[in-house]
Amino acid sequence: MTELLAALTIFMGETSLKFPEWSPALFSIDFGFMGLGTFHLRWYALGYIAGIGLAWWYANELLKRPALFGGNAPLDKNGLDDLMFWIIIGIILGGRIGYILFYMVPYQWDLIAADPMALVRIWDGGMAFHGGMAGVAVVLAWFAMKRGVNLFSIGDIAGVTAPIGIGLVRIANFTNGELYGRHTEASVGMVFPEGYVPGSTPPAYNWATGDWVYTGLELPRHPSQLYESALEGWLPLLVLSILIWKFGALKRPGLVAGLFLLMYGTGRSIVENFREPDSFVHTLPQWLTMGMLLSIPMWVGGILLVWNALKSRKN
Repeated sequence: MTELLAALTIFMGETSLKFPEWSPALFSIDFGFMGLGTFHLRWYALGYIAGIGLAWWYANELLKRPALFGGNAPLDKNGLDDLMFWIIIGIILGGRIGYILFYMVPYQWDLIAADPMALVRIWDGGMAFHGGMAGVAVVLAWFAMKRGVNLFSIGDIAGVTAPIGIGLVRIANFTNGELYGRHTEASVGMVFPEGYVPGSTPPAYNWATGDWVYTGLELPRHPSQLYESALEGWLPLLVLSILIWKFGALKRPGLVAGLFLLMYGTGRSIVENFREPDSFVHTLPQWLTMGMLLSIPMWVGGILLVWNALKSRKN
C-alpha cells in the first residue's frame, strides 16, 4: 500500500507523479554460497508466465463449448496442450530473432561485432513483440498442417487469448521502469528513474541497496506502458470476448484473428506517439517509429483475414 500511495505523491510541482519505487523483482534468492550469484524472480518474467497460463485457461474454456465454433471445436485438451508448448517456443525464438533483425543488425552492428555472444544473451533483454507474433504465426501454420486442423480457427483462439499476456507484460514493463513515454507537461506525466542512459533503455537499479538511480535530470513522461496495456491488451480482450460470447464470432474462422491484428496495430501506432523511441534507432523521421512500421503487416494481414471471414460467411 505504501508503494501504491507513493505513486500518487507529487514530485515535480503539481503536474507530475513519481514512479512508485518498487523492486523490479518479486523476490530474490542469494546463491552466492554456491558460487551461482543471486536469482531474481522479476515481474517481467511473471507477466509472461501468468499471461501464458491464463491464455491456456481461457482457450480451454472456449474449446469446452463446441457451439461457439458452430458445432465442432478445432482442438481437444491434449491438442491445446501441445499447441501451447510450441507457441511458447515461437514467442521466445520469434521475439529474440525479431529483435536481432529489426533492431540489433540495423542499429547495433558495432555491438555485435565487438561481442557476438550478445546475440544469444536473451537474459540481458531484447524481445520484439512483432517478432514474437511472427514466431507464433509460423507455429500455428506448422501445427495446423501437421494436425490437419483449421488454421483460421486456432488463429482465432490465439487472437483472443494473446491480449491477456500483452496486457500483463506491459504492466510488467511499467514496474520495470522501462519503455516509458515522451516528455509531457500534462498532469499524467510521471518521473521515471532514467538512470544514466536517456531514452527507453532500462533504468539503473541498484540491486545491492534496492534503490532506483535518479540523476536529478529526469523529465515527467507519459506512462506509455499503461496506455499500451489498455489499448493493446485489455481493450482487444474485452471487444473480442463480447464478439465471441454474444455474437458468435468464432463461427467465422479468421474473423477474431483479423480483428486482433487490426486492433493491436492501431493501438500500437497510437501509443507510439506517446512512447519514447529507442535511443539507438536514429534514422527514422520523428513522425515515424519502428513500432509503426512493423504494424503495417499486421494491418494488411488483419484486413485480409476479416475480408475472407466475412466473404466466406456471405457465400
